Amino acid sequence: MTRLLLSLAAAASLAATDLQMPMIGRAPADSFAVSAPAPWLTDDPADSLYRVARQALNKGQYQRAADLFAELVRRHPKSGYAGDALYWQAFARYRQGGTDNLRSALESLEQQRAGYPTAATRGDAEALATRIRGTLARQGDPDAAETVVKSAASAGEATGGRDSPSRDCDDDSDVKLAALNAVLQMDAERAMPLLTRVLARRDPGSVCLRRKAVFLVAQHQSPDAATLLLNTVRSDPDSDVRQQAVFWLSQVNSPQVVGMLDSIARSTGDQSLQERAVFALSQQNDPKAIQAIRAIAERKDVAVPIREKAIFWLGQSKDGGGDYLKGLYDRLDNDDLRAKVIFSVAQHPSPESTRWLFERARDEKTTLDLRKQAIFWSSQSGASAAELGSLYQSLQQRELKEQTIFALSQLKDSSVVTQLIGIARKDSDPEMRKKAVFWLGQSSDPRAAAAIEQILND
Repeated sequence: MTRLLLSLAAAASLAATDLQMPMIGRAPADSFAVSAPAPWLTDDPADSLYRVARQALNKGQYQRAADLFAELVRRHPKSGYAGDALYWQAFARYRQGGTDNLRSALESLEQQRAGYPTAATRGDAEALATRIRGTLARQGDPDAAETVVKSAASAGEATGGRDSPSRDCDDDSDVKLAALNAVLQMDAERAMPLLTRVLARRDPGSVCLRRKAVFLVAQHQSPDAATLLLNTVRSDPDSDVRQQAVFWLSQVNSPQVVGMLDSIARSTGDQSLQERAVFALSQQNDPKAIQAIRAIAERKDVAVPIREKAIFWLGQSKDGGGDYLKGLYDRLDNDDLRAKVIFSVAQHPSPESTRWLFERARDEKTTLDLRKQAIFWSSQSGASAAELGSLYQSLQQRELKEQTIFALSQLKDSSVVTQLIGIARKDSDPEMRKKAVFWLGQSSDPRAAAAIEQILND
């Protein structure tokens, strides 16, 4: 199954004295900055050195970048770049890897903490330090492992001090997330109880952390992970957390997932969650998922918008469209649902689909609006100009004939001009002749211009 990346933190615009600092880039799934900002202190004595160091970093020349950032701090310790240079030196060492480089990176981050506490990258530094300690822990460093586990354990504890949910993740939540991720990489079984405690929190300040934690839970790929995510969907008070849990539940490779998503789609009473669950089912490579979506489409006790979504995703599926949707149409008693079936059938172009759509267009027991939709979508699903021309001749209502002329105009078939010329010259309804002339006027085919000229001369 394709693994999707979650953007764990947005870039922040940070202030330094009276200067507005540039955006600091973060890569998907990273909780710390990974892209050094463009130079912002052109009069600073270290500006030129920062530019060279940044260029080396961007080129992946990590040894050279680390040396240049270290040189910047040594030569210009009072520069406006110095504090952040220590972060980028540490980041370059982290990218190099190896125990010595990782320990050197931690030393640089500690130097930043002690000497430059207001550096723009200070919060990122804590998250990076936690990531580095997690790497060292996996290499057998007991001190690093102890620090990471303690930080991860603290994520399950409410700290208080906030009156409202935090939608924008702060530095503390980034650090705790990095610690949880490190423990997950070290020992997944040990991490799951910690993540369970995080998702059990209900204090307002933990909203951001809970929203991110569901991503980590999904990485465990186990029935326990699926159960924890389902419980989160059912019980978390925050809608964003619940929606994230539904999405990441669909990424867990467990036979239980289809049943869980089906339960959410049918019975949660939260339309947004139900729509996400139907989408998640459509992404499952499991015949049972298609069966579940079909059942949702048919159930009258499920809200119409949810059933519409089910029909739509069936139309996008190779296994869910075709004959099933055509048979479903006759069992529906809601025109919105029938319209969605017409659209979905058109997503499977074939002579059979075109014939079925024409039957709907000719069916006088069908509402005018549905017949018009059938005509339009037939032009998008492979109907030829000749077929639409024949349909036009069989229709009586002016609105349907006008819709057919419009459908003809949407085709790239060169014989469209022939059909429109025939209508413009021979149709008994002057309004239809005018419509045909109008669309001929939009054509670059020389036959269209000649036909219009002849009509004007007659």
